[in-house]
Amino acid sequence: MSDITIARALLSVFDKTGLVELAAALHGHGVELVSTGGTARALAGAGLPVGEVADLTGFPETMDGRVKTLHPAVHGGLLARRDEAAHVRAMAEHGIGPIDLLVSNLYPFEATAAADAPWDEIVENVDIGGPAMIRSAAKNHAFVAVLVDPADYGRAISEMDRKGGATSLELRRQLAAVAFGRTAAYDAAVARRFGREAGETFPRRVAVAGERSRLLRYGENPHQEAAFYRDGSRREGVATARQVGGKELSFNNLADADAAFELVAEFERPAVAIVKHANPCGVAVAPSPAEAHGRALACDPLSAYGGVVAANRPLDADAARAVAEVFTEVVIAPGADEAALAVLAARKNLRLLLTGGMPDPAGPALAARTLSGGLLVQTRDGGRVGPDDLRVVTRRRPGEAELADMLFAFRVAKHARSNAVVYARDGATVGIGAGQTSRLDAAASARRKAGRAGLSLEGSAVASDAFFPFADGLLEAAEGGATAAIQPGGGIRDDEVVAAADERGMAMALTGMRHFRH
Repeated sequence: MSDITIARALLSVFDKTGLVELAAALHGHGVELVSTGGTARALAGAGLPVGEVADLTGFPETMDGRVKTLHPAVHGGLLARRDEAAHVRAMAEHGIGPIDLLVSNLYPFEATAAADAPWDEIVENVDIGGPAMIRSAAKNHAFVAVLVDPADYGRAISEMDRKGGATSLELRRQLAAVAFGRTAAYDAAVARRFGREAGETFPRRVAVAGERSRLLRYGENPHQEAAFYRDGSRREGVATARQVGGKELSFNNLADADAAFELVAEFERPAVAIVKHANPCGVAVAPSPAEAHGRALACDPLSAYGGVVAANRPLDADAARAVAEVFTEVVIAPGADEAALAVLAARKNLRLLLTGGMPDPAGPALAARTLSGGLLVQTRDGGRVGPDDLRVVTRRRPGEAELADMLFAFRVAKHARSNAVVYARDGATVGIGAGQTSRLDAAASARRKAGRAGLSLEGSAVASDAFFPFADGLLEAAEGGATAAIQPGGGIRDDEVVAAADERGMAMALTGMRHFRH
C-alpha cells in the first residue's frame, strides 16, 4: 500500500516561516512532534507538545550545536525500510522508532556568502546535519515524507486532510525530488564559495544550480518548454527585477531585457538601449533618459518596433511618454517615479521591470552555455578600454569628439553579436551591423540601415568588435563618411588597414582587446 500514515514527525528548521501552522496541523492529526533547539522552543512557545531530539537520542546537543542529529536514533528512524524484516528487528533491538515525516531547511549559507560575511561566519553556516537528514528521508521516500520548503507545507497538509493523516507515494516521490534538488543546490553554492576562497576560477568539478523563479509559457519557440532560474548571485538585472504591469514575460523577453540592461550598464552618463533579438538597434547617451531614448530610436526605428528598452537611470514622466509612443514589449530600468508608472500603466501589454540598481559591468561572474555532452564556461566579458589604453596608429590623431565617439561605439560593439561594426556620432549610434559572417558585410549592413533611417554617417566614428582582416571593411566605413576608427588590431594585414586609413585621412586607434559575442 503506497499510503503511509504520519505518526511521528521530526522538525528542525532555520527558516521558521509557516512552522507553527504546520506543526499545529500535524498535531491535529495526532502526530508526535520531535524537534531541535530553536525549533523546539518556537513550538513550545506556541503551546504545542514537542519532544527534544536529545531525549530521542539520549545524547545532548554539543559543540555549539554542530552535533545534534547525527545519531543512529535519527538516521535509523529515517532510513529503516518498514517492509524489511531485518530493518524492523534492528529498530526493535536498538530502540529506534520510525520517523514518518522530516521537516528541515538549512542554515542560510547562500545569503551569508552573498553578503561577503567574514570567512569564519561563512564556514559556520555550512549545514551538515540538515542535508544528511534530508538525504536520508528522501532516499527512503517509500516510507518517509520530507518537506524542505514552506511552499510545500500546504499541499502536504491538504493531502493528509484528504487521506486521514496519510501521504501518498506520489507526493512523497515529488517531495523527495525537491529535497534532492535543494541539497544539490546547497552543495553547489558551498563548492563555489570554497573554490573562490581557494582562488579557483575553474574548479575540477563545476556544480551549476539555481532556484526556479517561474515557468515560462514556452522557450524561444512555442514547441519548446522553458523556465527561468535564479542563481543566487544577487546581480541586479532580470533576476532581481519586479514586474509592473503587462502580461507574463517570455523566454525571448527575458533574454533581450538582460542584453539591453547589461549594455546600458556600460555607461556613466544617462543611457538608453533598444534591443531586438539580443542585438542593439539603437544606443545613446544624453543629459536625460527621454533625450537618450529619442536619439537611440533614431538609429533604427523600424527594428525598434516590438523591442526592449533599457535605461540606466530611473524613469521620469518624460522618459515614459517617449517610450510609450513606440510599441515596446519590455522596459527595464533601476526605478521609475509615480508619474512614469502612471504613463506606462496605460500601455496594458507593456511589461515594466524595475531592478532596484545597476550591475557592475566589470564585476566578476561566469558565463556558461551548453554543448552536446558538455558545458562551456568562461569569465564574463568585463573588459573595458579607456583613452590611455588606445594606441593611435595613423598619421592623424583623433580629435576629442572623435575619441569620445570611438570609445562609445566600441562599448556598444561589445554587446552586438559578431561580426559587429558600429557607427556613432555625438554619443549615439547611427548605424549598427551585427551577426554577420564577414566584417565587410557588417560594415555595409550598418551603412544600409543608416540610410534607411535617414541618418548620415558623415563625421562618425566606426568600431569593430575584432580586427579588420582586410582593408575592405574599413574602406566601406570610410565611403559611408566615417572619419575615425577603433578596432582591436592584431591581424596579419594590419599594415594594409592602417595604410588605407591614412589614404582616407582617417584617425585609427587599436585597443588590443576584442569583444567577440557568439
